[in-house]
Amino acid sequence: MEGIVHVRIDDRLIHGQVAAMWTRRLQATRIMVADDDVAVDDMRKQVLRMAASAGVATSLISVEKAATNIKAGKYRGQRVFLLVNSPLVIGRLRDLGLDITSVNVGNLAKRPGTTQIKQSISVTDEEAASFKRLMDAGVELTCNMVPEDSGYMLKDYLK
Repeated sequence: MEGIVHVRIDDRLIHGQVAAMWTRRLQATRIMVADDDVAVDDMRKQVLRMAASAGVATSLISVEKAATNIKAGKYRGQRVFLLVNSPLVIGRLRDLGLDITSVNVGNLAKRPGTTQIKQSISVTDEEAASFKRLMDAGVELTCNMVPEDSGYMLKDYLK
């Protein structure tokens, strides 16, 4: 996964914490959002691009296109911060051949049918099962809201 410096699940995608804190800490030159709905929604793309810090490129593309581009080495020499909105997307990216070994879980808001497992993380049964599959596959899942947080492992919250 040449060029990818960090992978994060955050249902807000690009927002203040991502644009300011995470991007700066990672020295990211590009924020990639891999999301099938965003990829075809010009209004959402415009809003998300406006949220990115000046000077940071954005790629707002489908999950399949993200996997294809990453595997083709398109981001070689860049520092790409990959954002998705669900652990299900991480599973899809892995199924498409990406060797994702570490993921930071940020915010997953309370929604109908979810259970809160940590202050900022609520999951459906399907998402919990997806997280468990990722852990079983050896993927390290941290749950740090901001870069200064450390030592929070999702396995400690997911029962």
